[in-house]
Amino acid sequence: CCGCGVIIMINTVTKNYNSMTNEFCSYQVTYVNSNRVKSVPLDEANTDYQEIQKWIADGGIVIDNGV
Repeated sequence: CCGCGVIIMINTVTKNYNSMTNEFCSYQVTYVNSNRVKSVPLDEANTDYQEIQKWIADGGIVIDNGV
């Protein structure tokens, strides 16, 4: 996924909410064997968003702590 031949596997996906509007606005993603944390916008053209949707389709469970 990074163009370098290394597969980065998603560990967790959590819904992020806008603190002003309480609307679901993005995902927070952590990766297996990494300290990396990424915020991913709700944009179907975004490749990270597409990876999250595939991960969900493959059985991944999104953490939703609400607002």
